[in-house]
Amino acid sequence: MPRPSSTVDATSIDAVTDAVLTASRLLVAISAESIESAGDAVTLPQFRLLVILQTRGPLRQVDLAEHLGVTSSTASRMVDRLVAVDMVDRQHSTVSRREIVLALTREGARVVRQVTTRRRKEIAKIVAKMPDEARHGLVDVLTAFAQAGGEPPARTSLEGIWA
Repeated sequence: MPRPSSTVDATSIDAVTDAVLTASRLLVAISAESIESAGDAVTLPQFRLLVILQTRGPLRQVDLAEHLGVTSSTASRMVDRLVAVDMVDRQHSTVSRREIVLALTREGARVVRQVTTRRRKEIAKIVAKMPDEARHGLVDVLTAFAQAGGEPPARTSLEGIWA
């Protein structure tokens, strides 16, 4: 297994970026394979939408679009497809009856659980292959990375969350 060169400055933004980029290729491959396990049910962007609703709870469409980094019309088309397959539900807001919020359905939650479970198993296999000294500190580093990117933490158990 290649190890970083001792001449590489591990605090250099470029070196850290290269390491994260390399790891992200592996994580994207695992993500794509885990989503395929759900069949033709969802695309990667649609799965991201489901995960946002799972982690953040019901959201207005404008807020969902912001979390996705897309326009409201793009989010609307994604939501329409997921409503049609009973993974997302449109509900009246508890704050204002004029406002519609989007929520994950039981089917949407099931798909998130299924894909996440498969992804977790594949990642665990890779982590188990890492030497103990390489795993040391990884939780803190990856948690800080996710927090800096505004990503809520994953949960070991997805039961009962928003569905």
